[in-house]
Amino acid sequence: MRVPSLFATLFALTTTARATDDPALTLARDANWLVVRGARLPGGEIRINYLEAYCRANSTDADWVKQTVIPHRSELLSLSDDARTLRLRDTLADGVTVEHTITAKDDEVDFRLVARNPTEKPSEAHWAQACVRLGPFTGFTAAGNAPEDYLPKCFIFLDRKLTRMPTPQWMTKARYTPGQVWCPAKVPRTDVNPRPLNPLVPSNGLIGCFNRDEKLIFATAWEPWQELFQGVARCLHSDFRLGGLQPGETKTVRGKIYLVPNDVAALLKRYAADFPEP
Repeated sequence: MRVPSLFATLFALTTTARATDDPALTLARDANWLVVRGARLPGGEIRINYLEAYCRANSTDADWVKQTVIPHRSELLSLSDDARTLRLRDTLADGVTVEHTITAKDDEVDFRLVARNPTEKPSEAHWAQACVRLGPFTGFTAAGNAPEDYLPKCFIFLDRKLTRMPTPQWMTKARYTPGQVWCPAKVPRTDVNPRPLNPLVPSNGLIGCFNRDEKLIFATAWEPWQELFQGVARCLHSDFRLGGLQPGETKTVRGKIYLVPNDVAALLKRYAADFPEP
């Protein structure tokens, strides 16, 4: 039997250690895109329009550009050498600042946000959306004209059960179509995305999808959360709530993206630990 040389043994051990030490997920910033990269991800990455928009209340039946969106600019503050921690600062047109600390871990991305209103006027920033593009993850292309082909891969939880899309009572009429919005009981139904609003109330703040062979789950959640949304760019949203900021007020928001094996029970247990709020 051939005995490996000392050099070959050391090289193998070093390579194994390096592979073990390398993070499963890393982060990058590309214009307004937050890019999550990982060798296990279909296509190698997930791109997020982060953040797509900060929004005013009374948005359900309002002109998106003229009445709802508050313009903002985003600044990259830092990206760690290992590409696992990324910091951003958003500055809204009304003077509000939102600082983001985004951390990639082995199978999740953690979001910690601090919103401050340093002005002497109340801010109308009631909610905001991160648009996660999931075409390649679900086995489709990244682009398309309002595609709904990926819907059977997508889910929310209704009556405490994973429910695939299109869910019951799928709505088709709104100021803008297609798409689908689910609103929690604690949020006014006048304050969500101007897409078809489903009458059913989700059991929790998770929204997600399976990859092509259904071995992996993508899921995302925020607290506090404003809505769950299936959009028109093979995207899914869990949009977070700010509820406006008074002069001098500071609020915190936190979120998660999970990229885990297909074990729904384990995902729910993890979500409950991360978001114990009722």
